[in-house]
Amino acid sequence: MSEIKASQVKELRERTGAGMMDCKNALVECAGDMAQAVEALQKRAAAKAVKRMDREASEGIVQSYIHGKGRIGVLLELNSETDFVARNDDFSELARELCLHVAASGPLFVSRETLPEGALEQQEALFKAQVIESGKPEAIADKIVTGKINKWLGEVCMDEQPWFRDGDVAVKEVLQQYMGKLGENIKIRRFVRWELGEGLD
Repeated sequence: MSEIKASQVKELRERTGAGMMDCKNALVECAGDMAQAVEALQKRAAAKAVKRMDREASEGIVQSYIHGKGRIGVLLELNSETDFVARNDDFSELARELCLHVAASGPLFVSRETLPEGALEQQEALFKAQVIESGKPEAIADKIVTGKINKWLGEVCMDEQPWFRDGDVAVKEVLQQYMGKLGENIKIRRFVRWELGEGLD
């Protein structure tokens, strides 16, 4: 295998935000294959992020975004473990990007854990009634309802939505990447989205 060049390490660092030595080691392990090295680093970042998810995140920032000459407005609170990370440029960039995502994708909730009490059961009952009414056999109704619920959660829960910049990645995976990059638990605490004229007849 040819020697890993500094330019390759630099490119991988720019693409993943990982440390220089981590990038070099990933390229060595993957025999210089950039795509494989990116994937390897993303998997490691995700594994580290899962371990951090239970840690308290009470610092952070409130970010705002106004779109379309004042037609859509978003306020979002993003939490980190420390004020040091909350003041980091990457953290601020993530908060802005999440506001853009809310403006573009219009989620209703942060995650399935933040659904109002009874909302999931109500939606399940609605889908069950639709499936039975459509004449599907009872034996497969539950499977169909489960599929519909998962699709619905992927539409209304922000962390399960496809990332607005890359439909192959969920918002929660983007958060995990930033957790790996910044070394702390990061949580979307809440958001609100207003659209001009919304709710008017």
